[in-house]
Amino acid sequence: MFILNKNNSIANQFLSELRDIKVHKDRLRFRKNLERLGEILAYEVSKSLDYKESEIETPLQKTKVNTLKTQPILISVLRAAVPFYQGFSNIFDHSDSGFIGAYRVEESGNEEINISLQYQATPDLTDKEVILIDPMLATGKSFVKSVENLLKNGRPKKIHIAAVIAAPEGINYIKNNLDLPFSIWICALDEKLNSASYIVPGLGDAGDLAYGSKL
Repeated sequence: MFILNKNNSIANQFLSELRDIKVHKDRLRFRKNLERLGEILAYEVSKSLDYKESEIETPLQKTKVNTLKTQPILISVLRAAVPFYQGFSNIFDHSDSGFIGAYRVEESGNEEINISLQYQATPDLTDKEVILIDPMLATGKSFVKSVENLLKNGRPKKIHIAAVIAAPEGINYIKNNLDLPFSIWICALDEKLNSASYIVPGLGDAGDLAYGSKL
């Protein structure tokens, strides 16, 4: 598992602004910081992918360079992931993309968190490196259910799970419930989940902060 804020970098500034209630009213900055962190995390993920040697011609002579052997497929979990996904798309600008509509269903009197999936559109995922993008990794259930649903469109070679903030409970749930090769890439690992299964200290509801409250 890769944790970005284990080392000091400008990413910590972007992450602190995402968390800061004094900055939360600035939706543009919130979305932009998600995008920036997406770009930084995409760069880190790129180091783990397979490369091939290619030859190009500059104005002076031919030279050899290492380029991606195949482009990863980017999967965005709607809606909170859209700006975070955009950062990945900026870096992997030749990649195909897919989209999943996943959200938690909270029923009165029921402590169990259920995940509803009502939309999915992806290319063929067979033997592909897939990056599953969602800013908050809380219980881990939406990631696991999304992966299970993605298998309808082919079994990936590997799943890269990318989030801004994660809870230990969610990390453990994924480790115990995914049965295909995967890696986890996050910007910060927080303390815990609270009684409502929100990450603490977290940052609140990423979708609401990016786009406004929902009914």
